[in-house]
Amino acid sequence: MAEIPAPTLRLIYQRMVLTRAFDTKLNDLAAAGESVVHHSGLGQEATPVAACACLQTDDYLMPYHRGWAWAIGKGMEPKRIFAELIGKKTGYMGGRGAAQMADWDLRIMGRSGIQAAHIPMTAGIGLSIKMRKLDQVVLALFGDGPPNIGEWHEGMNLAAIWRAPAIFVCESNGYAEGTPRLDTMLNERIAERAAAYRMPGVTVDGNDIFAVYRAVREAVDRARRGEGPTLIEAVTYRWLGHFPRDVEHYGGYRSKEEVDGWKARCPIKRAAERLIEMGVLTAADIEKVECEAQALVEEAVAFAKESPYPNREELLAGVFAE
Repeated sequence: MAEIPAPTLRLIYQRMVLTRAFDTKLNDLAAAGESVVHHSGLGQEATPVAACACLQTDDYLMPYHRGWAWAIGKGMEPKRIFAELIGKKTGYMGGRGAAQMADWDLRIMGRSGIQAAHIPMTAGIGLSIKMRKLDQVVLALFGDGPPNIGEWHEGMNLAAIWRAPAIFVCESNGYAEGTPRLDTMLNERIAERAAAYRMPGVTVDGNDIFAVYRAVREAVDRARRGEGPTLIEAVTYRWLGHFPRDVEHYGGYRSKEEVDGWKARCPIKRAAERLIEMGVLTAADIEKVECEAQALVEEAVAFAKESPYPNREELLAGVFAE
């Protein structure tokens, strides 16, 4: 595969840093007692952002609940994300979608409220693309829990037999909420399950933007050629608990040594070092990106808090189901 273009690498890095700043702000707000529906993705920024960088604007994305890297990675604005989270009319769905928000312009179909429910939907979108003979793909993200849910297997099987232009990306952080993945399956790697559906299964370092981008790009190109779906397992780690008020303590289901070991493999730090080494970015560029990200996040919070709530008529316009 050809080298990843420098502009693409810069964009991936900028969006990872913005994601980290936005995630950190949401954690701070939640800790201060503000009502924010949020499952932190700190430490997992590389996989969704690098994966989304392989997609075109009209390609479909089926996200899941962990963090906002998928949203920022596909081009959603932090100010409108946060506005939606706190129910303001300037949010992506006028304050009615909250954490399950979608953005049709970016073909982001919204998060399902049920684990793995979006996998059969992904197969259906893929079939729709194929029947309409369009040059599009659909990419689904999920964690360690869904591969043990029946709907996941149903969706994977349908995508396989329909040869749907679908890419299934597992952000494998080792846990389904607080349950270690290896306590719930005998497979050493989730990607091994691809063999049951006769589709390619690939395991990559989910904290390496180069490994993720190349694996997803190959799967996207394969899907566009009509060769069917691919399962990619990106091995990564979440630094914090499952949700803001998670009562996890070291000595519980994870040790401090385990968490610290993964923090040392920070995807943003690794990317910065590699991009400086390649001459894609300089130390001054890194500092500028960080400052711009912080400014955008503060602007997002101010924008959302100053925005009005929708009125009764606006809330009742249209039908929404979860």
